[in-house]
Amino acid sequence: MNDTHKHEMGGMAPPPTMPHHKMMMHMTFFWGKNALVLFKGWPGTSTGMYALALVFVFAMGILVEWLSHSRLIKPGTGNVAAGIIQTFMHTIRVGLANLVMLALMSFNVGVFLAAVAGHSLGFLLFGSRVFHKSAPPPKTNDLPPMSC
Repeated sequence: MNDTHKHEMGGMAPPPTMPHHKMMMHMTFFWGKNALVLFKGWPGTSTGMYALALVFVFAMGILVEWLSHSRLIKPGTGNVAAGIIQTFMHTIRVGLANLVMLALMSFNVGVFLAAVAGHSLGFLLFGSRVFHKSAPPPKTNDLPPMSC
């Protein structure tokens, strides 16, 4: 390396070159089972593992909605205990919601549809009035709605 190049870089040596991986990251939506969802090498090229990844994302969407609309704190629970339970539930809900968001960053249409279907079914089961015998009284959920 010559002195002119060192001077342009502030006297520092250039960074070492990194080995290139052959996995291509998509930056637009695409169809196909060869996606990278959440973990390196998962689901790989196996159709069965891709289906498992879709079921996993679907289930996480349902769990996020269940936590958003559940009432796990019994009336009469002390403020400290209720606050600890709420904090734990909020932490789990935000963690799962962020995992769903990270899975969507695979830009795979199947993963996107699984996430939307999971959230939709979860809301239908736990947040809508479909499965209530009568109009429910106004309730206070244990957790506030997810904010953007």
